[in-house]
Amino acid sequence: MKFSDLNLNTVLLNAIDDLGFEEATPIQEKAFPVIMSGKDMLGIAQTGTGKTFAYVLPLLRQLKFSNQRHPRVLVLVPTRELVEQVAGEFRKMTEYMSVRIGGVYGGTNINTQKAMVYEGLDILVATPGRLIDLSLTGVLRLKNIQKLVIDEVDEMLNLGFRSQLEQIMDILPERRQNLMFSATLTEDVDQLINVHFYQPQKVEVAVTGTPVDNIFQSAYAVPNFHTKLNFLRFLLDENADMNKVLVFVKNKQIADLLHSELESSYPELVGVIHSNKSQNNRFRMVEEFLNGTLRILIATDVIARGMDIRNVSHVINYDMPEEPEAYIHRIGRTGRAEAEGIAIAFITEDDRGAWKAVQNLMNKSINLEELPSTVRVSEMLLASEEEVLPGLKLVKAPKPTVAKGAAFHEKKDKNKKSNEGGSYRRKLAAKYKKPKTRGQKRK
Repeated sequence: MKFSDLNLNTVLLNAIDDLGFEEATPIQEKAFPVIMSGKDMLGIAQTGTGKTFAYVLPLLRQLKFSNQRHPRVLVLVPTRELVEQVAGEFRKMTEYMSVRIGGVYGGTNINTQKAMVYEGLDILVATPGRLIDLSLTGVLRLKNIQKLVIDEVDEMLNLGFRSQLEQIMDILPERRQNLMFSATLTEDVDQLINVHFYQPQKVEVAVTGTPVDNIFQSAYAVPNFHTKLNFLRFLLDENADMNKVLVFVKNKQIADLLHSELESSYPELVGVIHSNKSQNNRFRMVEEFLNGTLRILIATDVIARGMDIRNVSHVINYDMPEEPEAYIHRIGRTGRAEAEGIAIAFITEDDRGAWKAVQNLMNKSINLEELPSTVRVSEMLLASEEEVLPGLKLVKAPKPTVAKGAAFHEKKDKNKKSNEGGSYRRKLAAKYKKPKTRGQKRK
């Protein structure tokens, strides 16, 4: 279906033409009439299928001009990067409209955000924590919210935002439309829907857990960190088409270690992004990766969700994620907007169970391949990779006894002291032969 076939007004169609879009994606086509009807909705679709525009377009189509100060549309997302992206998508679509859009998230000056909110907003995109902080100041009031969108809801629940989401929904007006979008449907998501949604209509364009068909997946048995490093260098050197490579690792320490190792081989072509990096650094790394300055971006799952990084040629799962759903979101960074993509997983012996769970979720079998013969298998292990024997108990070593030497000696008699109650009392006792008392003398 073309966008011109949807019930869009001229200002939105002009904005879509400026962006060069013609045809709506399946999730956009199916979600549009449901959202326009005012019903609660749950949208299930893989990353890279246009979920953001699926709610941006109908919300803007229904939004009427108003001078009121408090927002009427609230969009909740899990990360600050996604706040910037979603707010940016709204701004693109409102090029010919008079709509006030703002984004708020933690890690930045709250006073600046309070000033922006005070000036007045129509649409607010926020992370849950900062939204609650602003509402507690009294500057932000949520009494006028008519539409609530929770994007990447399964990721929010994985990150521990459940109590904050429930707190937010409890203070919102009861009469509102609830929209929820996700790439996977979990039991936690079901529980949230049952409590806070009213007869939601489910819009699903693919079975939950199904990756985009145009992503070619492969997996290799790799024993440890340093062998993974050798294999990654081999892939980068042998494949010139690996021009925009997103490498996912399990934690910040591994991200920094891998960055330092690769930076020596590919100077000024490697970036790293994780939660310990400053907000400006994170935005700069993503921007340099987007514009091609960086060939390789190492990341934890902080950007696995929602970030629209186009033209990613390869996604490397250097470490497997703990949750199989996270694998779907990771590889969804490539193969976006119907482009072809490649995803490669490095599987250690400890990852076999996680890899099996991923295949079960996708309902797809992927053979585990052996490393090329030219890749050196390293025997060097990180401390976290060393085997710990079961039942091994660490015993604290006793302190070594040190023989007294020249530095140890007995004090001379004149230097020996003992606590006798203070020199003042001793002097009085010697002079008066008895303690001196205060007050009147007894007769």
